[in-house]
Amino acid sequence: MNFIPCNPEFASIVQASFEQQGLMKTIGATLDRIEPGAVDISAPHRDNLTQQQGFLHAAAITAIADSACGYAALSLMPAGSEVLTIEFKVNLLRPAAGTRFVAEGRVVKPGKTITVSRADVFAYTDEVPVLIATLLATMIAQAG
Repeated sequence: MNFIPCNPEFASIVQASFEQQGLMKTIGATLDRIEPGAVDISAPHRDNLTQQQGFLHAAAITAIADSACGYAALSLMPAGSEVLTIEFKVNLLRPAAGTRFVAEGRVVKPGKTITVSRADVFAYTDEVPVLIATLLATMIAQAG
């Protein structure tokens, strides 16, 4: 979908907020795309983020998906807004096996206060994407 942002400074707002997230730094996540209603966040496979079978832990996958959804929503919110997740549901479709993971956050329905976003998470090995998870989230705009 083609969305028109309320705030022309949306990209720098999203970038600045992302840089404040300690968890994203901890897992080595990067902000790869910022467009109105669309944000991609990636994270590398790291041994200290795996579960007992060596797959990237669902918590790490969910974290990048939730943040991608939130920042996709924030990109359409008015200046001075902060974003907060109020609900999400995640479907883990396959084990998180790969060298890099990308959460593609997209706004499904923007709203004045509540926005619904979706993130599909792909695992990459040899640059071949495999869909491993999908997350549907509800975000709320708060005054900053």
